[in-house]
Amino acid sequence: MASEDADRFIDLERLAAIAIRQARVVALCAAIGLVLGVLYLVFTPAEYTAGTRILLDDSLTKFAEEKDTGPARVQADSMVSTEVEILKSARLARTVVLAEKLHENEAFLNPPRSPIGWMKAQVKGIAKLFSFAPPPSATSVENAKIGKAVALLQNGLTAERAGRSYVIDVAFRSHDRKLAGAITRAYAEAYLSDQLDANFDATQRATIWLQGRLDELRDSSLAAALEVAKFRAENGLTSARGELISEQQLSDLNSQLILAQADTANALGRYSQFKSIIDSGPENAVRNATIPSDNGNSAVINELKARYLSVTKREQEISTRFGDDHAQAVALRREQVGLEGRIFQELKQITESYRNEYEVAKARENSLRDNVGQMAGQSSETSQSLVQLRELEQKSAALATLYQTFLARHEEASQQRSFPIAEARVISEASDPVGASSPRKSMVLGLSLVLGLFGGAAVGAFQEFRERFFRTGDDVRSALNINFLGYLPIVSARLTAAKPSDAGTKHQPQDQSGSVTPRILRVAINAPASSFAETLRNAKIATDVVLQGKPGKVIGFVSVLPHEGKTTAAANFAGLLASHGARTLLIDGDLRNPGLSRGLSLAPDRGLVEAIVGDQPWRSTVMVDRSTRLAIIPAVVRGRLSHTSELISGPGMRDLIEDARTAYDYIIVDLPPLGPVVDAKAFAPLADGFVMVAEWGATPRALVRATLQAEPQIAAKVLGIILNKTDMKKLARYGSFGGSEQYLDRYSSYYVEQAGMNGKG
Repeated sequence: MASEDADRFIDLERLAAIAIRQARVVALCAAIGLVLGVLYLVFTPAEYTAGTRILLDDSLTKFAEEKDTGPARVQADSMVSTEVEILKSARLARTVVLAEKLHENEAFLNPPRSPIGWMKAQVKGIAKLFSFAPPPSATSVENAKIGKAVALLQNGLTAERAGRSYVIDVAFRSHDRKLAGAITRAYAEAYLSDQLDANFDATQRATIWLQGRLDELRDSSLAAALEVAKFRAENGLTSARGELISEQQLSDLNSQLILAQADTANALGRYSQFKSIIDSGPENAVRNATIPSDNGNSAVINELKARYLSVTKREQEISTRFGDDHAQAVALRREQVGLEGRIFQELKQITESYRNEYEVAKARENSLRDNVGQMAGQSSETSQSLVQLRELEQKSAALATLYQTFLARHEEASQQRSFPIAEARVISEASDPVGASSPRKSMVLGLSLVLGLFGGAAVGAFQEFRERFFRTGDDVRSALNINFLGYLPIVSARLTAAKPSDAGTKHQPQDQSGSVTPRILRVAINAPASSFAETLRNAKIATDVVLQGKPGKVIGFVSVLPHEGKTTAAANFAGLLASHGARTLLIDGDLRNPGLSRGLSLAPDRGLVEAIVGDQPWRSTVMVDRSTRLAIIPAVVRGRLSHTSELISGPGMRDLIEDARTAYDYIIVDLPPLGPVVDAKAFAPLADGFVMVAEWGATPRALVRATLQAEPQIAAKVLGIILNKTDMKKLARYGSFGGSEQYLDRYSSYYVEQAGMNGKG
């Protein structure tokens, strides 16, 4: 089952058990969170928020100025962000402060504070007491008030863009609802006025600068135009239709030269083509000759080629049918050779004609090139003057264009000064708020509750993380693989109160006239029908089963840590056995800290040490409880003993145990804890079995496991483990769903005497 649980990714049953177990902690933390939330609402002054909405609309100025289409999306986002920052600026806040005289308003300068704000103010006031600054002047005080008002105004202002629109939401929070509305309205008015003032100032400055620039440009443009006219007259650069005569002539010659070059290239191409045909030989020339249709000899050559092809075809047919030596084939071949000669002769004549044509075109091209060069040489001086003229004309034209542009801008700026229109408008007027915006009661209480729940969950998780102790029988079996004997509940105080009738009279060798054990050691006897006694009966059955057939069973009661209740468990176990009629001997084997002996009603003068060393026969040290016939050998320690382990494992103790086996059915030995001393380990060879006692919710599982691993002799003889001091009311929280711990309350009718179920004692 443990392996199956370990393989689970999420153990829902365990999480549910943890939630139920820590429910009180979570509920307590949630209640604390709600209380803190209520305190926060009680001591935090209310704040009121007034809001207005401003639309950035450049269409308001469409009648006053011509504008291009709207800005791109990125530019629009930057423009809206810029306006938001203007609304948050200190300059605009100062304007509102002075307009509303907020620096003279004590309600605005000194608003009610929250507890945290009050503490900060007190700390600052104490710090000022130790400063030795000179007293400020009246102007400094006034400026300080204005600065404080500006800071408070900026701190209470909120300006942000509404989604992806051109609308800006402006809000101001204050402890005075009327003041919040007034300041928000003043902010909107100040922003619109600031836009108008900014536009007017910018236009005014632009107009003044443009006026001065226009005067300079007008003078420069006139001077440049006069310089162009003077230079043209001095160098005789006359023109017709806007162009110099020499330039017109040179342009015509260049056009003719271009045409001549084209003709020369055309003639050269045709001549080169036919020359390559002639150079390839008569046979290839006849086969590859292609005569243009515009040539005069084209008809003759085409006719000869047709005849040549027909003869060639006829010759091939006859040669194929009658053989190459046939007379007709031979005649046709002679005719073919004759036609090849005539065609080749015609091609030579055509090639010669193309050569003459090429030479004529080349001569014409050279003549035109010479004329162009001569004309270019004659106009070199004119060209130099023309370059200077072009430069002067370009300068004059640029100045004239610049002058016209600035003149248009000057007129536009002059017109815009007369249109006091802002590019924004208020689309939602701020009104005085009706209800408080902060703190929000539902949100604060809900958040306090959630934080309390989270805090409780964290505390519960921390407690579960620290849980390293034995809580249930499953913890014992999974951690130690040892038999679980049951729970011993916390004993009620009324069951442990001593009564005068319980005390004995004096020490006797064999018997006692009264009880020698206090009520804490007699719970199982006084309440035999309790769950306490039932657990010890279960331990007896487990002991009898494991040690069946052994005469005089020697059982040691051990624990890992001190004060876990092993002495109480051993005494009650022995008392229960004796009350059932078994001959039982209880030995206080803790020679270093004999808690059992100290708990006896009588103070014995001899005990286990005297019996071991041989000073007294062991039977003379026995004290007998009258009601149960329980025999007890106390441990009387008159000083600090050394080598207690040697005493409890020595020959004297061995002889005592062997002799007692013949006289008693059960020998119960209360041994020291396993952790600090080795007495229990030394006694292990003499014991038939061990019953381990662990304190519920206090003994670490890892410590018990490590101790048993280090003491294999004891681990091999452990009969089982009892969880002592169990809080039965809390036990059900740690049991798994369906486990026995969940149904303990149903067995309450079987426990007539509720020992240990009434609370802690």
